Amino acid sequence: MRALRLSAAAALALVISSAAQADQESDRLREALRSATAQARAAEDQRAAVQAKLTAAEQERDRLRKQNEAYRAQVKEAEQAYRQAVKDFNERIAERDDSLEKWKAAYGEAATVARTKDAERAKFEGEATTWKASAKACEAKNVRLVRIADDVVKQYERMDPLEKVLDHDPVFGLQRVEHQNAAQDFRDKIIEQKAKP
Repeated sequence: MRALRLSAAAALALVISSAAQADQESDRLREALRSATAQARAAEDQRAAVQAKLTAAEQERDRLRKQNEAYRAQVKEAEQAYRQAVKDFNERIAERDDSLEKWKAAYGEAATVARTKDAERAKFEGEATTWKASAKACEAKNVRLVRIADDVVKQYERMDPLEKVLDHDPVFGLQRVEHQNAAQDFRDKIIEQKAKP
């Protein structure tokens, strides 16, 4: 009996030790469960935070994509405006070049006309100078012609009526040769005074 008691006590000690071990195991498992639950909650919180960040990032991506599309549209409009501005500028330059060529042609024509007119003016001034000199020479010769004519008239007036009759007398004509020589001298002097253009 004692052996039975001992065996019962050993069995009881074994059961108690087994129960104590089971309690320790149960505590350890409970602690592990609490730890796993806390980790699961932390992981769930992290997942929720990451999900929120992912949603925010997707929203930011969508916003940036829309903004990028708007910028691309603005760039496209700016490029079209730039191309149009360049086209308009080139057209204005072409018009300016055409106008410039017309002005150059008109200036060339005006310069040619001015040179022609200047040459004509110089020619006319030369001719005017020549005509003035010629007119002065003519005036001087006219003065000499008047003197010669005056000399002829004076010599004719100095003739007395008898000389006039003898000069025109066909029979005697004594003084006729002298008068013809004097008339020829006067004619030569007059011819010398003839104006030459």
